[in-house]
Amino acid sequence: MIGKKFLPKSLFGRALLILVLPTVLIQLVTAFIFFDRHWENVMRHMAGTLAGETAFLVHQLETMPPERQSQIARDFDESTGIYVFSDTLASFKPRYETSEFPEFQERLRARIDNPFTVRTIDGGNTIEIRIRLKTQVLRLETTVKRLESRTTTLFVLWMLGASALFLLIAVIFLRNQIRPIRKLAEAADSFGRGVDITDFRPSGADEVRKAARAFIIMRERIRRQLRTRTEMLAGISHDLRTPLTRMKLQLAMLSDPEAKEEFNNDVQQMEHMIQEYLDFARGEGREEAVRVSLRELMESMVSDYARMNAEVTLAPGSDTQMSLRISGVRRMLHNLIDNALRYGKRCVLTLRVASNFCEIFIDDEGPGIPVEKREEVFKPFSRLEASRNVKTGGVGLGLTIARDIAQAHGGGVTLAGAPGGGLRVIVRLPL
Repeated sequence: MIGKKFLPKSLFGRALLILVLPTVLIQLVTAFIFFDRHWENVMRHMAGTLAGETAFLVHQLETMPPERQSQIARDFDESTGIYVFSDTLASFKPRYETSEFPEFQERLRARIDNPFTVRTIDGGNTIEIRIRLKTQVLRLETTVKRLESRTTTLFVLWMLGASALFLLIAVIFLRNQIRPIRKLAEAADSFGRGVDITDFRPSGADEVRKAARAFIIMRERIRRQLRTRTEMLAGISHDLRTPLTRMKLQLAMLSDPEAKEEFNNDVQQMEHMIQEYLDFARGEGREEAVRVSLRELMESMVSDYARMNAEVTLAPGSDTQMSLRISGVRRMLHNLIDNALRYGKRCVLTLRVASNFCEIFIDDEGPGIPVEKREEVFKPFSRLEASRNVKTGGVGLGLTIARDIAQAHGGGVTLAGAPGGGLRVIVRLPL
């Protein structure tokens, strides 16, 4: 669980981690082996070589007569590239002794018994070795390269350069591979919100192309099912309304007032039920989504209810532009507002806009709905009242239709308690 918390959330980040982590580990292991083996051996060899050359010169100067010492120093300088100088005994200063180049000092101490000091001069680019002999102080100067290998710096630079180049190639490659997946996700999200992307084409790796083709096939099947359902319901609507019209004609010819009233109530109830069934099954039909101001849409609906003397108000707030199927959203809000007015007599609409979604609150002053039954009322034909009297409520499809329309836009509808008592209906839509 702790490891998952620190893992990248995106597929791009995780794929990049899978590629980079083994490379970094391999380079760390290689660097460790290089420094532990190669570097140690090279430094030991370089220190031993310089200590041997220095000890050789010291032994030669101590055993040769003074007249030949200058020639030996010149020959040594020319053959080794180490500058040789002769100073007085007073120039030997123990304070010059440092802990620099411990490997070299240890090896030199093992070869000669003379006191010596080792330090760097000239900004750290030159090594000065002072060795006290019997009659003089031997001063040797050579470059730091004789004891420090530049291979380390080159190795680190090559390792970092190769890692950076590999990381750049991996980022470019992974971006190209992730792009088709993002396009597929955007197409699926847009289709779920009712916004169709016509230029979507399968691309990327074989697996991504296969998933994209499956999405296109699924999208066409859903469209075909919706068309079939809409066409079938259009035929059912015609078939049902024809006998219903004949029943209305027969109703007009009835002479018994009491029977006529009962028959008229049955016909109105049947007509209302048929209309709600068709609205539920038809959904949003083939309506195209357009970009509109959600607040202006809500204001127009409040104006419609004001003309009917209904107490519907819109609270001050923000606004947002979004793609909506206008007729579907109006039908959804009409169903929710009608429910609020039926049980609460008045309702208040509130629009709240967040970073990636918006919420519409419909608050009423009615008795509300118990918490344990708030999901049950969204089931088709579900009513808290057992009767099917349309005067006391619909046929149990209002909230179902509202949630169906909201889900078709990629959102949802939930119920909660209103702040002032009653019921709050929350419609959430993605931006």
